[in-house]
Amino acid sequence: MSITALQLRKATLAEVPQIWEIIQDAIEQRRLEGSKQWQDGYPNELSITNDINNGFGYVLTENETILCYAAIIFDIEPAYEEIEGKWLTNGDYVVVHRVAVSKLAKGKGIATKLFEHVEGLSIENNVYSIKVDTNFDNVPMLKILDKLNYTYCGEVYFRGGARRAYEKQLS
Repeated sequence: MSITALQLRKATLAEVPQIWEIIQDAIEQRRLEGSKQWQDGYPNELSITNDINNGFGYVLTENETILCYAAIIFDIEPAYEEIEGKWLTNGDYVVVHRVAVSKLAKGKGIATKLFEHVEGLSIENNVYSIKVDTNFDNVPMLKILDKLNYTYCGEVYFRGGARRAYEKQLS
């Protein structure tokens, strides 16, 4: 019996159709849950292509099957420059955006595993803070952030709406 390992790696442009399918499933899931998040044409295929071209697009795979997509950005997020509240730190940080899990992996803790892999990637890059935001009504993401000990820091404004902002300091 072999133990399959999850691998976090940069996505390729050839994977955009697969990733877009995962994102569309996530958009529909948000809608079914009554969430307003992702119900306005964002993210779209161009968002994913831009992520990959900028080196931000990552996939979490198991045996080459894409289970999860996220934009992982080792750079300043302009929307985070102003917060109604206070970040835990003021130094370098990693931003995680556009997290979407394949319906093949729903309910298996894959988004949690993604964030654990992001922590490892951050430390490898000598960055000891992860910042993330989510909609007030994205209950699954709020649960993950709580479970992984992210600290609620206040509100940021992203694409015209208030979002809950979280940070986790790594050691």
